[in-house]
Formats: sequence, C-alpha cells, structure tokens
Amino acid sequence: MEGWVEWLWLIPALPLGAAAVSALLPRVCRRTAAGLAIASLAVALGLSVGAFVETLAWEPGARQVCNVRWLEFAAGEAGVLWLGWVLDPLSAAMLVMVSGVGLLIFVYSLGYMAHDENFTRFFCFLSLFAAAMLGLVMANSLVGLFICWELVGLTSYLLIGFWYRKPAAAAAAKKAFITTRVGDMAFLLGLVWWFGSTGTQLFFDGGRGCLEATALQQVTRETALWGLTANTAIGLLLFAGAVGKSGQLPLHVWLPDAMEGPTPVSALIHAATMVAAGVFLMARVYPLWGEPAGEGISAVAHVVAWVGALTAVFAAAVAVAQDDIKRILAYSTISQLGYMMLGLATGGVAVGMFHLLTHACFKALLFLGAGSVIHGCAEEQNIWRMGGLGRRMPLTFVTYAVGMLALAGFPLVFSGFWSKEEILHAAHGWRGSEGPFWLALTGVCLTAFYMTRQVVLVFAGERFRGSGREAEGSAEPHESPPILTAPLLALAALSVGAGFVGTPAWPWLQGYLEGRAVAVDWGRLFSGEFWGLAAVSGALVMLGMGLGGWLYGRRQVREALRDPLERLPAAVWPALRNKLWVDELYERTVVAGLARVSNWCDRMDRWVWGGIVQAVALMTAAVALLGRRTDEVVVNGAFDQVCEGLRRQGRGLSAWQNGRVHRYLGTLAGAFVVLVWWLVWGGGSR
Repeated sequence: MEGWVEWLWLIPALPLGAAAVSALLPRVCRRTAAGLAIASLAVALGLSVGAFVETLAWEPGARQVCNVRWLEFAAGEAGVLWLGWVLDPLSAAMLVMVSGVGLLIFVYSLGYMAHDENFTRFFCFLSLFAAAMLGLVMANSLVGLFICWELVGLTSYLLIGFWYRKPAAAAAAKKAFITTRVGDMAFLLGLVWWFGSTGTQLFFDGGRGCLEATALQQVTRETALWGLTANTAIGLLLFAGAVGKSGQLPLHVWLPDAMEGPTPVSALIHAATMVAAGVFLMARVYPLWGEPAGEGISAVAHVVAWVGALTAVFAAAVAVAQDDIKRILAYSTISQLGYMMLGLATGGVAVGMFHLLTHACFKALLFLGAGSVIHGCAEEQNIWRMGGLGRRMPLTFVTYAVGMLALAGFPLVFSGFWSKEEILHAAHGWRGSEGPFWLALTGVCLTAFYMTRQVVLVFAGERFRGSGREAEGSAEPHESPPILTAPLLALAALSVGAGFVGTPAWPWLQGYLEGRAVAVDWGRLFSGEFWGLAAVSGALVMLGMGLGGWLYGRRQVREALRDPLERLPAAVWPALRNKLWVDELYERTVVAGLARVSNWCDRMDRWVWGGIVQAVALMTAAVALLGRRTDEVVVNGAFDQVCEGLRRQGRGLSAWQNGRVHRYLGTLAGAFVVLVWWLVWGGGSR
C-alpha cells in the first residue's frame, strides 16, 4: 500500500467527524457547526483532487486498494468482516464530483438556512450525508458498501423530513425511507448471494476479489432459478436496489415528494449523493452483469436499458404538466437517471458515468437556482405565480438559463449536449433493440419542452403574477445575496466546461474511465457518423424549445393562469397532471393490500392468537382452581380429619394418664377379672 490510498480513509472520515462533533454542540453554536462542515468537506475535496491527479499517471487498468479486518466472529476467512477502500479512475472521479458539488451546496446552505432555528442540526445531517456517499464510492467490500448505502438512506430520511413539523415533510420522509427499503431488501439478498457464491467480501483483492476473473467465472458457472446464471440473478437483485435509490420505475414515487425538504437537500440528493448511488453501483458491478443473451447482450443489460428508457420518457412526460418549480426538476432528475441507466446498458461505464458527472453540475445549478427563485419570491413555488423575474433577478436568470440549456442538451456549448449524445449514439448502435433508442429521442424533445415552459413562466414577461403582492414593497421579488449566487456562478461554469472533456474530438473522460489512451482528433467531431444523429437530436431540442416558447411565450397565456395543454384530447392532460395515477394505483393496490393484511393480522392477533392465549389462560386458571380445591378439600380435609381423630384418641388416653393410683389399681383389677374369666370360660369352651 503506497501513495494516496494510504490517506483515502480521511475523505469520508473528515465530514463524519464533523457530523459527530456537531451532534454534541448546543443549538447556538451555528458558526462552529457550519465551519466544521465546510472545512471538513473542503479538505476532503483537496484530498480527492490529489488522489485524482495521482491516477492520471497510472497505467491502464491500475488501481490501489487497502483492506483491513474489522471484526472476527468465527474461525477462518468466512468469519471475518472486511472493510477496505479502492482508488481507481471510477472512484477518483466520483470523489471529486461528490466533494466538489457538495462543497458548493454547503456554502449555499449558509445563506439559505441562515434563519432556521435548527441550523446546527442541519449541517450535522449534511456532513453525515456527504460522509456516507464518499464512503460508498470508495468502498472495496460488500460490508462497507452496504453500511454506507444504508447510511445514505438514513440521512436522506433525516433531511427530507428536516422540517418535521410539516405533515407533508414527515410523510415524504417516511415514503422515501419505506419505498427505498423495497429495493434495499433485494440489494441485501444480492450481496449475501454474491458472498455465498464467491466466498469473499472484497471487490478487489489481488485477483481473489468478487469483481475479479476467478470469482466472476465461478458465479457465471453457477445456475440459479429459471435458467439464469447466478451472476445474472445477482446483477438483477443489485439493480433492484439501484432502482429504489435512483428513482427508476416502478420505485420512483418517493423522489418527487422528497422536494418537501429544504432546497439544498434537494440539490444534494438529486445531484451529488443519493440518486447517483444507484447509477454508481451498477457501474461498479458492471463486470457482474452476466453472460450474453440473445443478440450478444446480457440479460441484465436488456433489463437496465428498457427500465432506463421507459423511466426517461415517463418522467419527462409527467414533468410537462407540473406547476411546482422543484417538482418539475425532480421529475427531470428521474428522467435523466433513466438516461444514465440506458447509457450504462448500451455503451458501458464511461457513457453512463459521463452523463452522471455532467448532470451533477447542471442539476445542482438548477436546484440551487430554484432555491434562489423561491427565496426571492417569498417562498412561492408555483411557476404560474411567478413571472417577470428575468429583470428582477438577472444573475439567477442567467445561471438558471445555463442549467436549463445544459439539461435540454442545447448543441455544442453545454455539457449536457455531449453526454446526452454519447448515450444516444450508444443506444442507436445497440444490438439488443431499437426501442430504447426511440424512447430516448422522445425524451429529448420532451425535456427541451418542459424546461422551456418552466423558464418562460418563471422569468419571462414584465409583470410578477404572485397574488398581487407586487404592490407590496416588501413582497417585490429581489435578487438573492452573494452567498447564494456565488455557487450558482461556479456551477454554471462547470455546466459549460465539463462537457469538453468528453467530446468526440477529445474523449478524454471516456478514455480515463476505461483505461485507454486517447488523442485529439478533430475529424471525429466533424464526421458524418456523429452529426447524422446529432442533427436529429439537435432538431428535436429546437422543436421542443420552439413549442415551449410558442405556447407559453404569449402574454395572454401567461396572464390567463391556465395551461394551454389542458386542451389536449381525451384524458391526456389529467393523466400527466396526476402522474399517470401511479401513486393512486399503489394506494389502491399495494397500500390497500397491506392495510387489509394488517387488519387481518390485527384480527388474527386479537381473536385467534389472543383467543388462544385467553383460552390457555382460562384453562390454566381452571386447573389452578381445581388444584386449589383438591388441596384444600381433599388433601387438607383428609389430613385434618386424621389429625382430629388422633387428637380425640389422645384426649381419651390422656384420661388414664392423670396420676390417680386408685384408678390405675381399679383398672388392673378389672383387667385381672377379665383375664380370669377368659381363661376359665373362654379356655374351657375349647
């Protein structure tokens, strides 16, 4: 063990220590808690950058690991719990992204949460959240991965429900926690199965790890249920965990409701931490995805590609009909996570991770920009009650527009265009099916449309539509302070510049993640192979933006406070507005079914098991009563009668033991007479 890997444990340990200290601080120590959180993550970012720089000089495929025994509860290797961390291009890139974007969100939180009475507790939870995600991306053992995975879920519960006095926030926290537990159960089963099949908890262990050739061959040869190989079954179970954490169909329902938490929490969850964990997990276990099936594509890849593509289109369609500025961004996150899954399935780790890294920048920008808008509009979140903010909040508008164009995939300039094109090209060339590609193209147009709709309704026009509050001087929308806008500027720069490390002319990031050398080749950028599809997707982006601008750019539409899409035929608008009634479907099926099962269990407990207990209790009482009566009447009664007879006999005999000599002599005389009579008369008769 040498180099930066020796100090890698400090990266999650620093924010974890800050969280531990903040948990012990009194509420009034606001500056101390914030200072500890920001300083710890800043140092973690420095260490992450140092580790990242070290990996740049490595040979392709190189990595460094450090494995330590944590607990030993039985003899042999099977009785040892291992913890460890790994430094490779994948973990190094994720460490820089999580700590970098997280640090900007921490700084933003200083201003956004400045007046919250639980400011100290908020930064304690933020630090714990960052520590859990940093530990997850560098974990080299199944045990460490699971611990950090569950800590991410715990801290998301704490932060989503941070304003726990609001019923909606408390309900959203419970919904997130319970929904992700469904995926986590499958995730845990997959980890246990993986360990049982390979006999090791370590991902990389000098050729003996469960992600290395020997163990992978072992699980590939093992047959599971329904003709699946063990690694395919394990991969699908792990993907179920990723579906829960990354909000994919059908476990996406918790993610929009998570907007009830503070806006910095939304940014952290949707950009750098929780939802990225599922995509990262599938990238980390990519060698496990299974043997080829059908057209030379693994069964896991088929499932991941279709789930990702369907999620991308579903969430984009639902976002079209939402009015809450944060909820629209939440559905856009679900959609973009679907694109990442599609990229992993069709193009490999580099394609999916490229979009994850660029998305972290512009989605954090959009959420923090939304927080700036909400702050400037006196906590208003309905986009129909905004308007005219472009001239009132110019800095927020410009940076938000950058994030919107990056998310929409506006050609050439913005990072989202390059990472989105990588996914579309990979899906177009995928031999598994053409369906995911066409779904992805549909999502491109929808994304441009709903983001244009949002920006126009929030920032365009002259008049602020917020309940007539413009007349009140104190309610006039205003630009946010520098503590809120400075992170926006940094993220806007990243939203533009991050894409240039993955262009066709210089696919440096893809080469870095895949361990291959790349060179600048401008010919690839101007080739017909690239621009043939890029022109189509670019045209769809323009079409979506044009439709959005045409429908919502007209003043009479904005002033009417009524969405023109309500005139769509049949039940299209109500379906989109109500999120295709997925929540209602779950309420009437899963929730109602569980409620019936719970009621049945309650009745069983009260009347069956409780009745059995009561019957046993009554029988026991009856047996006890019988025993008592037997003891008192039979046993004690017989004993008492015998004792009473003995007492009477004793009293009778005691009359002859009174010390009177004449009575004794009389008795002897009587006895002598009887004896003589018996001898004379009785003996003579014989």
